[in-house]
Amino acid sequence: MLLPSLYRPGNSERTWNVLHAGCYGAVIGLLAAMFKTLGSLRAGAAANLTGNLMEIALATLGFALLCAAAAALRNYLARRLV
Repeated sequence: MLLPSLYRPGNSERTWNVLHAGCYGAVIGLLAAMFKTLGSLRAGAAANLTGNLMEIALATLGFALLCAAAAALRNYLARRLV
């Protein structure tokens, strides 16, 4: 049995929304940092709340910028090469 595909053949030249990609990246970064921080809180190493919040904020920002940059690069390459 074949799995359904998310690929739509007539839609390849449509640009990716950089803002949406950044928001999705921020959510992924927030979740990843929360899991990491909650793991250390559970182990009993929760001495520095400010450091944990800074780590969460930086991971969120980093993932958002990474995903937005990937979408922008894809759009640039799609315009130039296709």
